[in-house]
Amino acid sequence: MQRVAIVAPHEALRQTLVEIAEAGCVEVDRIDDSGPGAPGSATRRMQRSRTEAENPVLSTVPPDLDALERAGRTDLLAGEAQLEERLAGTVRHGAVAALAGWCPAAEVPATAERIAGAGGALVPLRSPRGIDPPTMLRGTGAMRRSFAPLVRTYGTVPYADLDPTLPAGIVYVLMFGVMFGDAGHGALLLVAGLLLRRGRPRRLASLRVLWPFVAGAGCASMLAGVAYGEFFGPTGALPVLWLNPLDEPVRLLATAVGLGAALLVLAYGAGIINRWREHGAAGALYAASGIAGTALFLGLALTAGALYLGRTGFALTGAVVALIGLLLAGYGLYATTAGGVGGAAQTGVQLFDVVVRMGSNVISFARLAAFGLTHAALGAIVWEGTTGLAGMGGVALVAAVVVFVVGNALAFALEALIAGVQALRLEFYELFSRVFESQGRPFRPWHLPVQHTEVAQ
Repeated sequence: MQRVAIVAPHEALRQTLVEIAEAGCVEVDRIDDSGPGAPGSATRRMQRSRTEAENPVLSTVPPDLDALERAGRTDLLAGEAQLEERLAGTVRHGAVAALAGWCPAAEVPATAERIAGAGGALVPLRSPRGIDPPTMLRGTGAMRRSFAPLVRTYGTVPYADLDPTLPAGIVYVLMFGVMFGDAGHGALLLVAGLLLRRGRPRRLASLRVLWPFVAGAGCASMLAGVAYGEFFGPTGALPVLWLNPLDEPVRLLATAVGLGAALLVLAYGAGIINRWREHGAAGALYAASGIAGTALFLGLALTAGALYLGRTGFALTGAVVALIGLLLAGYGLYATTAGGVGGAAQTGVQLFDVVVRMGSNVISFARLAAFGLTHAALGAIVWEGTTGLAGMGGVALVAAVVVFVVGNALAFALEALIAGVQALRLEFYELFSRVFESQGRPFRPWHLPVQHTEVAQ
């Protein structure tokens, strides 16, 4: 993101800003306390009309505001009002006026060439100290656009941080699949995603952009279902390739916790990079979500694993690594306090909280196994009811079909909702809390359509 100045002679300023608005790739700084504008301005007229135009438009030539007000052209009045808001932030020196703003670096040459025809210039500037540029996540690619709402729901990524869109979406889909492991139910989700891609049903056409997200969740659920041997429940249509959740719950639980620990390590890795970008090497070294926290987590994990396996030497190594991480994190936390005994006590409480949260975060991933078990149990109940009725023959056979269809529909709806919510919770609280320490602000370029025909006076 490039800091820029829009510079133009007074007589060319309006046309320059019209070109900027039509290009739609520059966020122009505004002064929030600039007031409603001079009497008779478009801003004042919009206030007087007590209406809000849904689709503001700019005119290439200065319109007659009185004529617009009489004609009820609130769209053009709203466009002029937005223009006035930007003009309020203009710095004037002699015959030249200038405004500051932000523009994607790749768009600067084309935008500069565009406004040069109107008599203006786009001048690159140094970014001011203490002000982070706005964030514009890349929106190219169907998968990236599909996963973007997941990140935006959490917040705006700081400008200096990594773009987590694709990794976050893949991790979410993976966790969803573990909890929603059924090849039949996953196939239904895949079909739903493909239908969304085709814009069907039409009333859900606005959700078309989400089709890779839905289809990906379906594929992950199908793979987990094949591993579990689940196809609309334990119907026997698929062999168990890995484990049956109801027969080996402890193994599934251990796998879920291990997967969670691996995801936390990846989150710590992203956190180290982000802290380095935000605060430099020192910030990355001492942060609880940086190198210090990573060393503490890995040390505790190595110690616990070594003690479980009876490897005393590895346990001692893990304890040393954890102690180093604890000391580094403690130094970083103490530096943010007022110092003295109070600061030491505060640091001790914060370190205790860091260690406790590490353990609780790892255990929290046990919900992957818990809800995977729940899904399998619901499927087993439906299948047992179906086979029990089917064995009676006659009318009971019809009832068996109803139980199978309705039971699977209820299990599908209930478990899809639960798995979706739980995967979101794990993503936000366990993973994103380590990746991000703060939030940025989104890039909001000024964009208005322009009416090139002359406005009737």
